[in-house]
Amino acid sequence: MNMQGHNPQHFAWSCSDGMATVTLNRPERKNPLTFASYAELRDTFRLLSTSEDVKVVVITGAGGNFCSGGDVRDIIGPLTEMNMKDLLEFTRMTGDLIKAMLHCPQPIIAAVDGICVGAGACIAMASDMRIATPEAKTAFLFTRVGLAGCDMGGCAILPRIIGHGRAAELLYTGRSMNAEEGHRWGFYNYLAAANELQNEARRLGEQLLSGPTFAHGVTKTMLRQEWDMALDQAIEAEAQAQAMCMQTEDFRRAYTAFMNKEKPVFKGD
Repeated sequence: MNMQGHNPQHFAWSCSDGMATVTLNRPERKNPLTFASYAELRDTFRLLSTSEDVKVVVITGAGGNFCSGGDVRDIIGPLTEMNMKDLLEFTRMTGDLIKAMLHCPQPIIAAVDGICVGAGACIAMASDMRIATPEAKTAFLFTRVGLAGCDMGGCAILPRIIGHGRAAELLYTGRSMNAEEGHRWGFYNYLAAANELQNEARRLGEQLLSGPTFAHGVTKTMLRQEWDMALDQAIEAEAQAQAMCMQTEDFRRAYTAFMNKEKPVFKGD
């Protein structure tokens, strides 16, 4: 499937030279999510699983903020009036967005500025790498609205990134984690000035694009699947995955380039 012509209605989309950019673009409200934008994001990441022209995805927000979470008027209010069946349908849909992000083969880079809270923090968390500005403020603030911290995979994924104790504090208190703290704890890979954030995300994306993109997809798959494996199973699974990568043309290109003292040019096959 070719994603260059993808035309979502609830967020901005651009795609060129193997890199797609998702921009949450309701800047007047700090880019909150609605029922429709949740579903469209989920469907987009599902489509990426069969994309032939997208190898890297950047997700970001417009207007100096990443995402303020679920829209208070369009989501939070209606949720207070729903029955259990409809509530479960909604929470499963938001979880399906995270699953779609985890299962698509493309590395996802979150470029975070300003407010990154609630569902927005979970989207950043589910990305493979995260770059933030010094102004970024990240909060898993579900307890502050009377809910549990276990939202959209937070209790499973966040401890694996920053450690159990740190994750527990953020999920119990709902407090904001500043950018320096997030970088020190490993939530953010590195920080960049606001006027350089998009360029930094693109530079990282281009670095990934210049590598063996098929193998990158295998790395992403193994990072996810090995969560639930014993060590012996993980080592065997990696042996099988690496043997598969050794059959690719990119592996042969790397060998030929090394023998000729050249830099390999990978093509993702």
